[in-house]
Amino acid sequence: MIPNPQVVPISREDAVRLIGCPEEHLPELLAAARAAKERFKPGVITYSRKVFIPLTNLCRDYCGYCTFRRDPEDPGAHTMTPDEVLAVVRAGERLGCSEALFSLGDKPERLFPEMRVTLRHIGYRSTLHYLEAMCELVLRETSLLPHPNPGLLSAEWVERLASVSPSMGLMLETTNDSLLAEGKAHDNAPDKIPAKRLRTIEDAGRQKVPFTTGLLIGIGESLEDRVDTLLAIRDLHERYGHIQEVIVQNFRVKPAIPMAHWPEPSRGEMLRTVAVARLLLPNVNIQAPPNLSAPYYEELVDAGINDWGGVSPLTPDFINPEKPWPHLEQLRLRTEAKGCELRQRLPVYPEFVSSAAAKSVLLAQKLRSASANDGLADITRAA
Repeated sequence: MIPNPQVVPISREDAVRLIGCPEEHLPELLAAARAAKERFKPGVITYSRKVFIPLTNLCRDYCGYCTFRRDPEDPGAHTMTPDEVLAVVRAGERLGCSEALFSLGDKPERLFPEMRVTLRHIGYRSTLHYLEAMCELVLRETSLLPHPNPGLLSAEWVERLASVSPSMGLMLETTNDSLLAEGKAHDNAPDKIPAKRLRTIEDAGRQKVPFTTGLLIGIGESLEDRVDTLLAIRDLHERYGHIQEVIVQNFRVKPAIPMAHWPEPSRGEMLRTVAVARLLLPNVNIQAPPNLSAPYYEELVDAGINDWGGVSPLTPDFINPEKPWPHLEQLRLRTEAKGCELRQRLPVYPEFVSSAAAKSVLLAQKLRSASANDGLADITRAA
């Protein structure tokens, strides 16, 4: 028996039981999750048409699953110039994109003197100062809206970035501190301490900043850890109401990482985790990246997602470059085959647009220009 989350919140005990349910009970779990999604946002699956801006891939963290990060001397190490940022964003503008997703290493200048030299050369005191300037540049010079993923932030930096971006994100990933131990996924990754990440998410909540977070499954955590991570997110959302989106992301093996021989989460694990996320968070947008669940990604609709996340017609997924985005027409067809309409949204969800617009006059102006009457993306303005 699966409780109705609209009537009573799903308990930790129920969630642990469901996330490890046997195969024969999976259809019942998926049916409950899909019903909860339809009560929340019936008949529609959204996505954000984006460009991916890897502002810098220098990073002081050495996560066991990451191919994005570089040391300064590594092949492919790069910090984008303002001209490079604008060139990508304007190309995305021509293709009807509405989001500029900024991904970057966490405070690389604290570890690498080369990054400090680069920042001085382009005229900024820190990576966060540079990110702030590039978000404002995108806002002022283009029709796209920035969504930064800058890593840990102080309350002051949450406030500063919220004035130049309608939403921002930080993956919680896990609440399991043991993954910081030697040889584990977060060994030598000082910015992956769960308590510090929870503090950033809470600071965003205190300031009513629309926030994206989520969990990364398959990096050494237990099923109970997955539930506890979701419950930590639920607790913050119940207190502050600012979690606009929860991403359920699955670890994928890559040849050049320390975890190259680590087992990937199975299809069943992914479906169970998404379904339990939906039941624990029945009125929160749940997203799972389609490129990381190919070829079965449309089954995630049955598990209760209501969003595909950012999908780009232009730039690759620089975090998982070996996993190309699905063609948007294919995404539409597979979504419709599951009985849902595919709609383009902004990086901030409709129910959070007013919170974002209150942060600055510039944001309010840009959101009015980009939004349709229902708060989704106004695709009539696309080039």
